[in-house]
Amino acid sequence: MAIPERDPFSALGDANRRIILADLARGESSVQELADRMSISRPAVSRHLRLLKEAGLVSDRAEGVRRIYRVDETGAAEMRRFMEDVWGEAVARFRLVVENTTPE
Repeated sequence: MAIPERDPFSALGDANRRIILADLARGESSVQELADRMSISRPAVSRHLRLLKEAGLVSDRAEGVRRIYRVDETGAAEMRRFMEDVWGEAVARFRLVVENTTPE
């Protein structure tokens, strides 16, 4: 049975997953390296990574017996596009209001 796709925004609803993603944005890391920099256990980091991977935000590769994780550029680009679409429209509306408002 296939794992259902998860919403990347839901995956980022947990502070630990946001910390992991921010850490991986600085470079690749193994589960142990991530756990060493956090206050949660290695199994907890593995669970968070699994959810981030299911959401398309991280990918991994084998390096010997270790898994090396990195930010998945495709998933990150999709989130970026969504945010730019949403905020781009809001900023455009705000700019129109500001440009058409006269100071008192």
